[in-house]
Amino acid sequence: MIREQFAQGDSFLHRLDPRAKLIAAVALSVVLALVQTFPAAGAGLALGIILTVLARLDAREVLRRLLVVNAFILFIWLLMPPTYGGAAAFHLGPIPYSRAGIRLAALITLKSNGIVLMLMALAATSTLVDMGRAMESLGLPATLCRLLLYTVRYLSVIEDEFHRLARAAALRGFVPKLSIHTCRTYGNMIAMTMVRSYNRAKRVHQAMLLRGFNGRFVSLHTFSFRAWDVCFTAVAILTAVGLAAIELAG
Repeated sequence: MIREQFAQGDSFLHRLDPRAKLIAAVALSVVLALVQTFPAAGAGLALGIILTVLARLDAREVLRRLLVVNAFILFIWLLMPPTYGGAAAFHLGPIPYSRAGIRLAALITLKSNGIVLMLMALAATSTLVDMGRAMESLGLPATLCRLLLYTVRYLSVIEDEFHRLARAAALRGFVPKLSIHTCRTYGNMIAMTMVRSYNRAKRVHQAMLLRGFNGRFVSLHTFSFRAWDVCFTAVAILTAVGLAAIELAG
């Protein structure tokens, strides 16, 4: 089930139009992902921290999510310096640790944490439904936006379906072990979940057609792009340009 914990709040970032936050998140994240110097990456990380503070997010939850991201980055630190090649910064036993590999791993760490913080402060402070509608209103393919909305709506249903199959297997005496039988059983449960999800999707589509669905979602909630949203979007784009300027100067 998708929890939208950061979407609840009363900071000025929560009150911004989702389209403004989406434009800002894309502009800042893309530029930060492309930078290759430490001053620009450090500035991006600092900007992510500032936005997170302004959004007044739960610090414990932010750290928990960063911990998940950095658990994957840990593998980069374990694998990249010994295998990247180039001059060795130091040796750990017979294994040389590349100076260039350490530099690249550090750069990836800064940029990844900066981007995650920006997305938590900008994208996660709106509901996924609002983000889907904002994407559609900005001209992104309607099919992609509907796919996002349906995923949000039915992910918990698919999860319940899988748990139902797991309970049925447990009632028949299935105990997960490190064995071929366990792998085969989980494979069958995943396959059955996909089949039942497909059948449910067909029934939902037929029900929507019977209710007059013509490919467009109609919402009672309308977006309002105010002067403050325009100012925020302009500042975000100028900040992205500033990050690019720091990159070029570095």
